[in-house]
Amino acid sequence: MEKSFKSGFIAIIGRPNVGKSTFMNRVIGQKIAIMSDKPQTTRNKIQGVWTEEDAQIVFIDTPGIHKPKHKLGDFMVKVAEQSLNEVDAIMFMINAEEGYGRGDQFIIDRLDKVDKPVFLIINKIDKVHPDDLLPLIDQYREMYDFKEIIPISALEGNNVTHLLDVLKQQLPEGPQYYPEDQITDHPERFIISEMIREKALHLTREEVPHSIAVVIDGIEHREQSETVYIQATLIIERPSQKGIIIGKQGKMLKEIGQRAREDIEALLGTKVFLDLWVKVQKDWRNRQLQLNEYGYKDDEY
Repeated sequence: MEKSFKSGFIAIIGRPNVGKSTFMNRVIGQKIAIMSDKPQTTRNKIQGVWTEEDAQIVFIDTPGIHKPKHKLGDFMVKVAEQSLNEVDAIMFMINAEEGYGRGDQFIIDRLDKVDKPVFLIINKIDKVHPDDLLPLIDQYREMYDFKEIIPISALEGNNVTHLLDVLKQQLPEGPQYYPEDQITDHPERFIISEMIREKALHLTREEVPHSIAVVIDGIEHREQSETVYIQATLIIERPSQKGIIIGKQGKMLKEIGQRAREDIEALLGTKVFLDLWVKVQKDWRNRQLQLNEYGYKDDEY
């Protein structure tokens, strides 16, 4: 008798910076979601595909649900809320170290409108004493009727296998949506732009806030060459940020390019020549035309 195959879609939601992208990268075993200690790093739905012999889970890593401050923020919240109604289950992730925050109530209010099983995932348990977990679990249990509460450490891998087993049980019988060696449905272009953006955010720290977009201008596989040529532009909002991104004698931009190139070469499995440019586009996060141009399109959702 043929063994049944289970498959489905699971959304990961939570306040910014609770470790959703770290979890995705841990489970998929390869870097597809960018990681940064700045909030709101993830701007689009990133789908990670986890496949075993008898099951496939397609994870949707939503942008952090938060009160929006600009058009880009509106877009991010809309994407997150819409994805909740398209999935088989929801992982609501919180940070054990930070505990309850006002943003969690904002999310729970939205979960009340969703008719899907919700798992509370308490992440970063490696950062707290086990005795501190019980009061946290009790606190959240009183706020919402969670299907199950599971503490994990996405960074260390603690309890992640158990979580995957629990989620697998939740899935209906279904088809294998993606080939077993496919880990994301995003085109390479998108992942490459995210890798560059991650390095820019990481290296500039507080000096350049989240007003960075990366546009891939071209990817060229030239004949008689094993090198892939990539041209990309970093878009920022203010002229003062341009100097920071480029750095003294171009040092910062060179460093961003060098680190991003290593990740991109690992992704593509080939040598990469990366040519980076910087462009100022004032207040782009509030301009619909620019949002569309940089890949944040409302009509895709």
